Amino acid sequence: MIKHARAPVPAVPAVIAAAVAAVTLGLALGPALAAEPATTVAGQARQVCTRELSSESLVNAALARAKAASALNAFVTIDEAGATAAARRIDAAEAAGKSACAPLLGVPIVVKDNIEVAGLPSSAGTPALKGYAPKADAPVVQRLRKAGAVVIAKTNMHELAFGISGFNPTFQTGPEPGVRNAYDSTRSAGGSSSGTGAALGARVVLAGLGTDTGGSVRIPCAFNGCASLRPTVGRYPGAGIAPISHTRDTAGPMARSVADVELLDRVITGAKAVKPWNLKKVRLGLVKDFLAHMDDDTQMAFQAAVNRLKAEGVKFYEISMPLLPDLNNAISFPVAMYEAYDDMVAYLKATGSGVSIEQLADKAASPDVKGTYQGLVIPRKLPGPNNTVVDAKPAYEAAIKKSRPELQALYRRAFNGHGLDGIVFPTVPSVAFKATPESSSVAVFMASIQNTDPGSNAGVPGLQIPIALGASSKLPVGMEIDGPAGSDRRLLQIGMAIEAVLGALPAPTR
Repeated sequence: MIKHARAPVPAVPAVIAAAVAAVTLGLALGPALAAEPATTVAGQARQVCTRELSSESLVNAALARAKAASALNAFVTIDEAGATAAARRIDAAEAAGKSACAPLLGVPIVVKDNIEVAGLPSSAGTPALKGYAPKADAPVVQRLRKAGAVVIAKTNMHELAFGISGFNPTFQTGPEPGVRNAYDSTRSAGGSSSGTGAALGARVVLAGLGTDTGGSVRIPCAFNGCASLRPTVGRYPGAGIAPISHTRDTAGPMARSVADVELLDRVITGAKAVKPWNLKKVRLGLVKDFLAHMDDDTQMAFQAAVNRLKAEGVKFYEISMPLLPDLNNAISFPVAMYEAYDDMVAYLKATGSGVSIEQLADKAASPDVKGTYQGLVIPRKLPGPNNTVVDAKPAYEAAIKKSRPELQALYRRAFNGHGLDGIVFPTVPSVAFKATPESSSVAVFMASIQNTDPGSNAGVPGLQIPIALGASSKLPVGMEIDGPAGSDRRLLQIGMAIEAVLGALPAPTR
């Protein structure tokens, strides 16, 4: 069930809810102010600033859409009373001439449930933390709210962020468990930032926050047709976020458009606004390892996007990255599994919740997550040969001291060899898979992170861009560009230019 911070959410059929949203919007604004909401975060913030629209009207409409989307299992907590009160404060300040027209003024957003929002439950998608409600915002949330954003909900996720399927039975509001794809409810929303991706794909809000360890803001946006940025590791503050690995974790902005991802990134980092880059100056690399195992829809959509960008003047280069899979494998599991214990123990202590890591694992609802914690994380083990486990510390130390620096050097050589702005590939080699318990298998996990994991381990930024609906499946296909460390803003400029060429995906129809 959705846990509501203050007000219960009734089950509302989608058609009725859409009508309610429209009526609510009109009533809140009144006939003199009944303007059509803009389709970008910046546009809506301007409308609130100029009083064409009230924040309350935007928030009420988003809340109605969230209730109507209950079948997606996208939300853990819907904060109806808190969000409405925040919107009313913004509108009152506007009416009194006391508002500074902040960049996100009055715009509703959602936040993944492992990122702390003051006064709201922060469960990280797991039963043991259902009762934990932090007193302060995580710094990333604090910066968005200071810029005027209104948090309407905490979003569902793969339990403890330890997976990419989002098949989490802990919170269920729809007829079937697991966070569901906005374009096809029989399919997965991806993970681990599943609910934020589904909420964006379903047009509940324009923007939100997720976290990414090995693909967790990029995979949900690839599956649900949104844009997202995994920033260079360390670029965003990590406090107030339930962790997996301090080496690999980062929060990341997710939005319906690259332009809105750029805006959220600008607010979080204090960067200056940028404009789309000239595509005739863009140089991108193609690596064989990232172009393997594609399904037909993904291959067709990716090749069509490459051809379109070539026609716009983008230069593509086939490059080699020797030993990429071997180096990545030497880092990925050893770092995540080993750091997960110390990082989670420290986080639980900081929460003051009284929950131990053993209790966290014992109460885990997802078999894959429970098994990972009890079999690997807590005993500090890694899978070994012939169904054995081995001590994780030697592999972890080798990963940190040797393999990770080598992987980072490999990326630097790849970027520098042709003066590349980035390496481009399908974000996930296939469209969204079926939402079933089997979707949390190791095989599905490994296939899904094929392309997102290496850049995560190297600590470089990665931008996911929706490029098409699959010709056969009619499901979203995503394209990612990984850039040199620290090139986040340039990636966003390139992404905005690509977005202008390829256009936005149509809204879900089923």
